[in-house]
Amino acid sequence: MPRDLTLSSTLERIAVAPDGGDAPAELAEQVIVSVRFTNATTEIIDSIRITSPVPPDLTYVPQSASGPGSDVLFSVDDGMSFGRPDELTAILPDGSVRSAEPADYTHVRWTLRAPLDAGATGIARFRAVPR
Repeated sequence: MPRDLTLSSTLERIAVAPDGGDAPAELAEQVIVSVRFTNATTEIIDSIRITSPVPPDLTYVPQSASGPGSDVLFSVDDGMSFGRPDELTAILPDGSVRSAEPADYTHVRWTLRAPLDAGATGIARFRAVPR
């Protein structure tokens, strides 16, 4: 079966007030990282995973990842492994280990729970703030 999934990413800077409402750009800034994916074949594609790096100058905003019918996982080791937030740990410079925090996330992964129909398109996204 052909596996032709096309991807395109965008970064959109938005102004958000501390209370989550709209704000003038100089007050606060967030970035929406979006990945548009399209099944460019004439067949259904199953077992789709979409992975996006968290730009190094940004920090993931907790509970902001969304995607159509997907489970969201995170990586703290440059995409080598993925897990739910409560499963992730970070190794500190002194070798000690602590629970991972959103600032430790290097990648976000969406795993679609259902096949993607021929020609279908979806968008997965998350929010981040400057470090």
